Amino acid sequence: MLLDEAPAKLIHDTVLSFNIHGDKNALGRINDSLSELQQARDRRLRDAEHALKKLSRQLSTLENHHAETLSSHSSADHASQILALDTQKFRVAKAATDLEIEGERLEQELETLKMRLSELEDQGVEGGEGERGRRELEDETLLRLKIYRSLGIDLESNDAGSYTKAVIRSNQKGDVHVVNIDPKFSRHFYANYFWRAM
Repeated sequence: MLLDEAPAKLIHDTVLSFNIHGDKNALGRINDSLSELQQARDRRLRDAEHALKKLSRQLSTLENHHAETLSSHSSADHASQILALDTQKFRVAKAATDLEIEGERLEQELETLKMRLSELEDQGVEGGEGERGRRELEDETLLRLKIYRSLGIDLESNDAGSYTKAVIRSNQKGDVHVVNIDPKFSRHFYANYFWRAM
């Protein structure tokens, strides 16, 4: 009978009936794979912790820099600087415009003086008897121009000698007006306009 045999022999025979070497080898390989996987996960975890610490330090540095920038920046000072720069820009623009107008006036005056010099050179040292009346008329015109300039009014003439433009400077108001003179309006109209502009 089967039960008459010794239990040790039965167990030994039973163990031999099962082929467990392949399973043991598979379990060993699984254990090795699990160990390698655990080591890889530990390495990745350490790398992630290292990167997190580095990013935390960078964040702290940037926060400190941001706080310093905010503390050193004043919106009121910035606004006052912008206002001062705008004011300076407008002053420079106005000065440039004034200089341009003055340059045009001086160019016109230079041309007039060149023409006068040419006329005087043509007359010679003594001049002519018929030229005296014209000289007196020109002296009268120059005197009027000087009076206008003393009032802040500069007149500009065209090639024909007619005055077609007036530049009126008002020192009290700080304004400059440029007026085109049209013959269809009377002298009385322009006189009133000039006085109001001054």
